[in-house]
Amino acid sequence: MTLSWRFSALADRHRALGSKLEDWSGMGTAWTYEKDIYEEHVAIRTKAGIMDVSGLKKVHLVGPHAITVLDYITTRDMTKITPGRSVYACMLSDRGHFTDDCIVYRTGPNSWMLVHGSGSGHEEIVKQAAGRNCAVLFDDDLHDLSLQGPLAVDYLAKYVPGIRDLKYFHHMQTTLFGAPVMISRTGYTGERGYEIFVRGQDAVMVWDRIVAEGKEMGIIPCCFSVLDLLRVESYLLFYPYDNSQMYPFADQPPGDSLWELGLDFTVSPGKTGFRGAEEHARLKGKERFKIFGMLIDADGPADLGDEVYAEGKKVGVITCPSYSTLTKRSMAIARLDVDKAVQGTKLEVHGKNVKARAIAHTLTFDDPEKKKRTAVG
Repeated sequence: MTLSWRFSALADRHRALGSKLEDWSGMGTAWTYEKDIYEEHVAIRTKAGIMDVSGLKKVHLVGPHAITVLDYITTRDMTKITPGRSVYACMLSDRGHFTDDCIVYRTGPNSWMLVHGSGSGHEEIVKQAAGRNCAVLFDDDLHDLSLQGPLAVDYLAKYVPGIRDLKYFHHMQTTLFGAPVMISRTGYTGERGYEIFVRGQDAVMVWDRIVAEGKEMGIIPCCFSVLDLLRVESYLLFYPYDNSQMYPFADQPPGDSLWELGLDFTVSPGKTGFRGAEEHARLKGKERFKIFGMLIDADGPADLGDEVYAEGKKVGVITCPSYSTLTKRSMAIARLDVDKAVQGTKLEVHGKNVKARAIAHTLTFDDPEKKKRTAVG
C-alpha cells in the first residue's frame, strides 16, 4: 500500500470481508475477499452484486469551453450528448494510439463529468483546459458503488421513482436513503446495472443498506477481481492489462491502435480534429495484432500471460482468462496474430496450469446483442 494516495470510505468494510486492499490507480482496492469468487460471478449473472469501484477517477469540467476540451481529447462527438446522457469514449496520443478510455457524462448545459481508470485522462484534460474558460476539479470525495445484475432494478425501484425508465447510458440526479446521489445506467459487467455516485460521507450508509436489505434477494458484496470474469464474457477491455504496456512489441514503444483493440466504433461517424485523428485514420489496415476471444478446452481458467500457439508457432498471448461455473466454459481475451483472429481457428494454450486445445471465438461470449444491459422496464 506504499503507493496509495487515495482512500475509499469503505476500506473497513472491505477489510472485514477479508480484503488486504491492494493498490489500483492509487487507491486501496478490494481485489479479493475471503470467499468464493465464482459465487460472486453467479450472483451478478443471476441476481445482483454490489461493488466499490471508487478507484475510477472522477473529473468535473465546468464552463463554456468544457465541451471544446472534451471534443478534442476524446473520439466522440460531444455535441450529440445532451444533459442526462453519457457516452463511452477513447483518448488517443498524437501517434493515434490508445491512452485511456472513459465515460463522459453531461450533467448540465456547461457541466460535465469524465470517469476514467489508470490512464492519462486527467492529465489530458488539464493540459487541454489550460487558458480556456473551463474549470477542472478532480473529485475523490465522490464514491462509485456499482450495483450490477438482473435484480438491481427491482431493488432500486423500491426507493428511486422512475428508475425503470432510465435508459442505457442515461443518468439521473436523485436521492437514495435520503442521501443525494447520481445514478447512472452503466457498468462493467454486461448485465443490467447501475453506478451510484455518492458523497464519501454517505457511502458507508448506502453500502450497508444495500448489503443488509439486498441479502434476502441474493444481492451480495463482490470484489474488484470478479470484473475480470465478467468482462471476458462481455468484451470489456481494461487498460493497461490488455495493451502493449503489458505485452510490448520488440523495438517499439507501447501503444495500440483502436483498429487493433476493436475499439474503432468509439470514433463518431465523420468526426475529425480530435487528438491523434489523422494518425488513427492512417493506421487502418496496418494492424499488428487483433484483440479476439478464445474458447479453451479446459475445466478451469488459463492464466494471465499464457502463450497461444498454432501449428507449433507462437501466435498470441492471453491477456485475461475467465471460467464460468454457469456455462462450464473456459474463455479468454487474447492478443492474436491478425490471420489467427478468425472464428474457429484452431489454437493451443501453453501455460503454467493449462495446456489445452482452443479455438478462436468472436467476442462477446455472453449476450452478444446486449439485450440484458439495454433492457426496458
